[in-house]
Amino acid sequence: MASPFDIDEIYPDDADHPLRLPRRQVGNSPQGVAVTLLADYTLRTRVALPSAAIVALLAETGVTTAGARTAISRLARRGVLEGSRLGRRSSYRLSRAAAANLSAGGHWILSSTSSTPRWDGCWTVVAFSLPQELSTQRRALRAQLRWLGYAPLYDGLWISPHELTPPARAQLDQLTPLGAVTVFRGRQAMLDAATHRAPIEAWDIQGISRSYEAFLRRWTLLLPGVVSGQVAGAAAVRARTEVMDTFRRFPVLDPQLPVELLPREWPRRPARELFAAVYDGLAAPAERHVRAVVARFADGAPPGIEAHTTADMLAGLHDTPIPAEPARGSPAAGSY
Repeated sequence: MASPFDIDEIYPDDADHPLRLPRRQVGNSPQGVAVTLLADYTLRTRVALPSAAIVALLAETGVTTAGARTAISRLARRGVLEGSRLGRRSSYRLSRAAAANLSAGGHWILSSTSSTPRWDGCWTVVAFSLPQELSTQRRALRAQLRWLGYAPLYDGLWISPHELTPPARAQLDQLTPLGAVTVFRGRQAMLDAATHRAPIEAWDIQGISRSYEAFLRRWTLLLPGVVSGQVAGAAAVRARTEVMDTFRRFPVLDPQLPVELLPREWPRRPARELFAAVYDGLAAPAERHVRAVVARFADGAPPGIEAHTTADMLAGLHDTPIPAEPARGSPAAGSY
């Protein structure tokens, strides 16, 4: 599974997730904003943008010139961006590996909030034991389980309402070569004891609900301005970045939990519909602004600056050829 951001943004006790895309800490890091901007407007085409234009766009979000240039440099070293130079002008584009992972992550974000598979009433349980000296592997395993939609019911005992998929099985095999892991699936046996804990309590349902409610309040207020066209220019770009950065956390917080176990009128679908309305509604004015900024640092805006929409996120990159690039080391893993 592609990883939209470091898992410790939401679950700081789980671990550092060993990905090569930047960590988004409190607020938006310069590297994180740079990746979001390039993904939002160049993902399908991987067109190169002048570094000065990227710096200018980042400046509109509050990133200093020095911070922007440092972010670009670090992303290039990680293999997320690849650079080119024409005379004194340097340009950067998403690497092929980064684009593929960003596309997969975008598809995951939308598809996992669009519908909920029919639940058979069973739980998949992952129990593991790793030696104390393997703390790094333990953190990696816990982070990976979060990405796979699991939550800890007890220490070392993680559960999910979904089947263990072949990719998930392969990832668990890779992360537990020096320890012990047991996976099984079955129904809960109900007990009358006062200390009984329901499996759904592994998730903070009230906390997830509050996150949804905060999202709905924040973006419902902006929606009339989006529909009327009053949000434009740099404000449109900033709002698209913010709504994406906020919404993409929900598939980890709420990994398609069975509606049978959730409060009535669970806000997963309204949140997704609001996200799509804001993100897609700002696509045109945001794209125009990005083109205008890039044109200031190039001989006109290059073709290929196209605002990514929710339809594009669901379609992925399979129908849009990506130019080949020289082979490089480990790909940059991550997504929106």
